[in-house]
Amino acid sequence: ELPPSEFMQVADSTWLVLSVVSNGREPPGCQATGVTKIARSVIAPLAEHHVSVLMLSTYQTDFILVRERDLPVVIHTLAGEFDIYKEESGECVPVTCDDVSNGFLKPKPAASPTLHPVQSPQTRFCVLTVAPDTLPAIATMLIDVLFYSHSPPWDAATGSQDLDSITFFSFSLIEGYISIVMDAETQKRFPSDLLLTSSTGELWRMVRIGGQPLGFDECGIVAQIAEPLAAADISAYYISTFNFDHALVSPCPFPGTPGVSPVADTSSVPRQVPEEGINEVIQLLQQRQESSR
Repeated sequence: ELPPSEFMQVADSTWLVLSVVSNGREPPGCQATGVTKIARSVIAPLAEHHVSVLMLSTYQTDFILVRERDLPVVIHTLAGEFDIYKEESGECVPVTCDDVSNGFLKPKPAASPTLHPVQSPQTRFCVLTVAPDTLPAIATMLIDVLFYSHSPPWDAATGSQDLDSITFFSFSLIEGYISIVMDAETQKRFPSDLLLTSSTGELWRMVRIGGQPLGFDECGIVAQIAEPLAAADISAYYISTFNFDHALVSPCPFPGTPGVSPVADTSSVPRQVPEEGINEVIQLLQQRQESSR
């Protein structure tokens, strides 16, 4: 319904949404699996088969967007590990490789992915949700933040890879569930009793991937970030955008936090990443990149 405009860029592909849930169906109250929890089972295999993905974490769960033309490769790649379903008229219907075998081509071996710079602004972020019935109470403030807030000052002329701060605000509405990511200063502008977060109210640090816009054809970017974090048991909240990718790491992950699966044994809880530990995360990602050269 949007009119064509010289100011609006549109990717030339249609994307389909995948979500990873328990036993093929998401039980009531199911927590998110987290991008680092599906790094080895989903993201890495897709990267190996040269499938480009867009990742979107939300307060409730995580979504993987793949191009519609890549669906046969996706199905064949994941069918051995997962039961795959598609939605038809609100019902989940099993999908087999035979359903998408027409036109399936064995993918070429993926080339080594480009090593993109990672930047970590000093900004602290909040991951929040809001009850849909209270949304009208903050609608005016949301509009003001989305369209009328000014970017924070930083010296772009220096060309430094270390950003002092970054303007980042993400609002997603998926099947009635609302997810919001905003910096801690912006959060202070909203009524505290309407924005819901975990009981600890932790702040998150961000790693931004890419010095230049990433495009949509390259594969393996998410895997480059998610795999080393998964190996170190560091939980991440991942958001792909039109230009760059962003991974938020939590200073205090625990069962029930977005991006962390609920567990019975606390020994298997991903280890904590204090706010000052963002340098450790950067070093971890840089080491992974060096080993990939």
